[in-house]
Amino acid sequence: MLYHATTPFNDQKPGTSGLRKKVQVFQQPHYLENFVQSIFNTIAAPAGATLALGGDGRYYNCEAIQVILKMAAANGFARVMVGRCGILSTPAASCVIRKYRTHGGIILSASHNPGGPEGDFGIKYNIANGGPATETITEAIYATSKTISLYRLIEAEDVNLAKLGDTKLGEMTVSVFDPVADYADLMESLFDFAAIKTLLAGGFRTLFDAMHAVTGPYAREILINRLGAAPDSVINAIPLPDFGGGHPDPNLTYADQLVAALYGDNPPDFGAASDGDGDRNMILGKHFFVTPSDSLAILAANAHLAPGYKNGVAGIARSMPTSAAADRVAAALNIPCYETPTGWKFFGNLMDAGKVTLCGEESFGSGSNHIREKDGLWAVLFWLNILAVRKQSVEEIVYQHWARFGRNVYSRHDYEAIPTGAANGVMQHLHERFSDLTGTQLGSYKVLYCDDFSYTDPVDGSISTGQGVRIGFSDGSRIVFRLSGTGTEGATLRIYLESYEPDVTLHHLDAQQALQELIGIALQLSELRQRTGRLQPTVIT
Repeated sequence: MLYHATTPFNDQKPGTSGLRKKVQVFQQPHYLENFVQSIFNTIAAPAGATLALGGDGRYYNCEAIQVILKMAAANGFARVMVGRCGILSTPAASCVIRKYRTHGGIILSASHNPGGPEGDFGIKYNIANGGPATETITEAIYATSKTISLYRLIEAEDVNLAKLGDTKLGEMTVSVFDPVADYADLMESLFDFAAIKTLLAGGFRTLFDAMHAVTGPYAREILINRLGAAPDSVINAIPLPDFGGGHPDPNLTYADQLVAALYGDNPPDFGAASDGDGDRNMILGKHFFVTPSDSLAILAANAHLAPGYKNGVAGIARSMPTSAAADRVAAALNIPCYETPTGWKFFGNLMDAGKVTLCGEESFGSGSNHIREKDGLWAVLFWLNILAVRKQSVEEIVYQHWARFGRNVYSRHDYEAIPTGAANGVMQHLHERFSDLTGTQLGSYKVLYCDDFSYTDPVDGSISTGQGVRIGFSDGSRIVFRLSGTGTEGATLRIYLESYEPDVTLHHLDAQQALQELIGIALQLSELRQRTGRLQPTVIT
């Protein structure tokens, strides 16, 4: 065991999903080691503990894994389970942690952020339930990182990550395992693979875009090998360190190849994409986009059609910025619906306590209590299961859902890489407007409330404040402003817009058209254009 002297860095505070920085930041001497040692000091793994380890294959993934393995050996772990070639999607990592009862796991990913030498890198610790570390743990890791003076690392040859099986690293065993098999088996236990296979064999055409990210091997094994989809139904399936030069964010802007196919001539019946680490999803029909908020609500309303959920749904949870579409389903099913801050860790307590079965975020994430992370391929398979049973198109299913529950017209406008000072100025300006907004009339809308969302966890009583500015109107419409915690450059300011439309004759309207007045009100109230110089959003979903 070797002890290496070090000095703290002042910027190792984890965000919504761990620590994310530019690759060059992590490549600084001692930077990665400091943060990993801060994790190990905080979690205090017992003797004989096993750790899960892997990442999304982005640039610096394998180099970081070799460092972490040598540090784990020096810090007394008995075993580390690492995905072959360093690959392990975030949902698969949660599956492995839970199945093998490891002392949590380290996941190397910056999710949907770009990769490559000039791109982003990230690292996070997931706890023993398979979910992201709680705020208590991440704050403790940050506190440790500010006082750290040494880290532990053994000197040894690198481990061959391409060869399955066990090898010794000092006194520790490194188990290189198939990163796909356990996850694929779990999916087969939840969904009616026979029905989906029949659907695909009957001429139903599907197209899945792995965006040269981690889900390629998972999609090929499940969709092609196990379900019999055509070999060309999975595109961009090879994980690449720079994601093929693309931006692995499954939305209408960045998944342009998939969107072109689904909105082109002779489109497939169903299209989907996932992100860098496999925990997000986008669902498309022929010339039709399903918002993530609607997707969560539709999965909840049709959950009984999937074998893994035939006994019902205990409850639903959604992040605060996500539309209230799921709330309406919960009310119809007479089950609770919880509104939480953004971040999957807030769903973990609810799932562990048996309070919810399904959960989702508007940022293209949905999942269930089968693991403790959002899960992109899970959502894709759930949709295929519903399509196989109902024998309708994606568009027909969505319109029938709206006819029953009404339509929560919804959109998110992202302003990316804004100078941090300007973004903070927008939020400060909104806070200063709180006192004079309530009760005022803004065009067709009367302000019912204006606040900064806070959350008291119903399981452990913990309180989270400052989660986003909400402006609610008397007709149920609302505008939400929030700074994202997933970027590495400047700030991402997100505006969420929502109105409720019960009139079936208006359900065909384009969301931007239907929300036009609310968009204008949001820009006027925030003074965003004047304060940031941005005339248009970077991404609209």
